[in-house]
Amino acid sequence: MHLSSPQQTVFLAWHLAGMLHYGDCVALHGEMGTGKSTFARALIRSLAGDEALEVPSPTFALVQPYNTRIGLVFHYDLWRLSSPDELYELSWDDACESVMVVEWPDRAEELLPAGALHITFRHGAGEDERTVTLRGWPTERLEALFALVEEGQDQ
Repeated sequence: MHLSSPQQTVFLAWHLAGMLHYGDCVALHGEMGTGKSTFARALIRSLAGDEALEVPSPTFALVQPYNTRIGLVFHYDLWRLSSPDELYELSWDDACESVMVVEWPDRAEELLPAGALHITFRHGAGEDERTVTLRGWPTERLEALFALVEEGQDQ
């Protein structure tokens, strides 16, 4: 999927927010500066129903919980994690039963939920352009998300 602006990254997050269920994990991959945090903030704001909600990066705290319309959402930034064993001190087991948004998910190794939606952000040709790849969900859920995004872009 091609995103030509940060607004399209936000747009994708809003559509995904409407499809999330309790127990879902969204794993955000990509180099620094590719849009992971922009996406995570938009997703959490949409789930909370508050576009002005302050959503700081949990880089130093490692995890930030939010009360949202679908229940508790845990936002993890695992950049500073030194071992996956540290996750047990960060409400990881509880989060796996809630909704999780995980930046730098590779650092969780095998502790990442098996059914996670993996979204990989890459720099595009232009400064604000991104290429996004989605994998891990059943085909019908991914197709439904793509249909929503395409429908919204046509409006």
